[in-house]
Amino acid sequence: MKHWMAFVASRLMCGMAGAFMFAATVSAADLTIALSAVVTSIDPHYVAVEPNSTIGWHVFDALTRVDERARLIPGIATSWRAVNPTTWEFKLREGIKFHDGSELTAEDVAFSLERPLSIAGSPGGFAVYVRRIVAKQIVDPYTIRLITTAPYGAMPQDLNSVMIVSKKAALNATTADFDSGRAMIGSGPYRFVRWSRGDRVELVRFEGYWDKRPAWDKVTFLMMHTDVARTAALLAGDVDVIENVPTSDLARLRGDRNLRLAQTVSWRTIFFQIDQYRAQPPFVTDLDGKPLATNPFKDVRVRRAISKAINRKALVERALENAAVPASNVVAPQIFGYNSELKPEAYDLDGAKKLLTEAGYPNGFAITVSAPINRYINDEQVAQAVAQMLVRVGIHCRVEALPLNVYLTKARDQQLSFAMLGWGSYSADLALRALLATVNLEKGHGAWNWGRYSNPKLDQLVEQALDTVDEKKRAALAREASAIAARDVAIIPLYHQIVTWAMKKNIVYVARTDERTLAQYFRPQ
Repeated sequence: MKHWMAFVASRLMCGMAGAFMFAATVSAADLTIALSAVVTSIDPHYVAVEPNSTIGWHVFDALTRVDERARLIPGIATSWRAVNPTTWEFKLREGIKFHDGSELTAEDVAFSLERPLSIAGSPGGFAVYVRRIVAKQIVDPYTIRLITTAPYGAMPQDLNSVMIVSKKAALNATTADFDSGRAMIGSGPYRFVRWSRGDRVELVRFEGYWDKRPAWDKVTFLMMHTDVARTAALLAGDVDVIENVPTSDLARLRGDRNLRLAQTVSWRTIFFQIDQYRAQPPFVTDLDGKPLATNPFKDVRVRRAISKAINRKALVERALENAAVPASNVVAPQIFGYNSELKPEAYDLDGAKKLLTEAGYPNGFAITVSAPINRYINDEQVAQAVAQMLVRVGIHCRVEALPLNVYLTKARDQQLSFAMLGWGSYSADLALRALLATVNLEKGHGAWNWGRYSNPKLDQLVEQALDTVDEKKRAALAREASAIAARDVAIIPLYHQIVTWAMKKNIVYVARTDERTLAQYFRPQ
């Protein structure tokens, strides 16, 4: 109240009528953002989930970045080139400082590209992005060459996912050392202050940052995974920005003259991974609760029937209030390698029933539909809606919605058989490598292939796509691989999210395809 009174008094003295709304809504010194999911770790190399990476992109930086439309741009590296088919060279910016004042050099880059391979127990780590690198050559403090056994065109995109840490601070550091803050020394626009697990992360501006100076002295991220809580906090003025605006609140917030919305189609595809490898997957039974003799998901007719039974148009309109577009690919339309010839599966209840009968399940069976809570837009509601749709073809469903950390642990431990997942990627071949390539720990393929789908032809096409530096050829191979995945119903694609941020009127933000909530790009108006 004192700040408010002082501000109004000062503006009255200056005669600046109408300008008071800005300071009433936001102080240029501080920014408070409500995140929609809980941060489970702040180790930048532990698990590749967006809430954790959101914090990482403030404290650390990577060799490459993407702009608001997910186009690759320079980061720590000013340029990169393929010296020969198996060697990429990255030129680093000179004079970049870590938060402890030490200079970032090629030694730190080399160390950072090794560290993901040493982390055990991650439910989905970063090793896949560096596994192809078999040698590193430090040419000079600002030049590093990365050697692969075969040509690899996706190297610059892959390295956007690997944040560069200080070798001095992170040498022998564990995930616990990062989570405690001891090893949280980066070169990003903000310095780490503290993480209160399940509550908040606090950061302060790094005055020695190499790029454009952020507007905010201090940024606080509050973890508010409940939709109602985020909206209420924004309306009450307790936070300046909220991400993943609940669809039920869009109209209300859009009509509030004190608020501003930013919105775009995200790169994230929401789909279901289906167990296709076990004889008796968990929670798949006959209608009496007894195990089935065989796994119905191994039959492509069953997978196709499930896909046909889902009315994506109704799902988008009702469960998501039009904050999504139906999907046919593993990546969104604006992403490299998207196959525009593939169309969303048409809703066909009779066709679904016919396929189930042909597959030997005329009376259906029972499954558990698993989903995270408040990780994706209306995720639990979507799971409930899909369950109701499947009942109409005889597939009886129980919905199990779990907190994200519990959910990911269960998925890692292979305790799920029909599980929701959302994925965003820079290209279709990279998404297919992670989600649908045959699981191969040595190559780092299939890290998120929960259903253990496997098709040698898809594997071959993905390998060929990633091995080429010819962009046109690479895109064509990715499209062909996507067509195989669609033909096999390797996953059940549902929709691409439309992501929305809401903020006080005098803050501006360009909505990002990659869904990242980055304080350094919020600006006071």
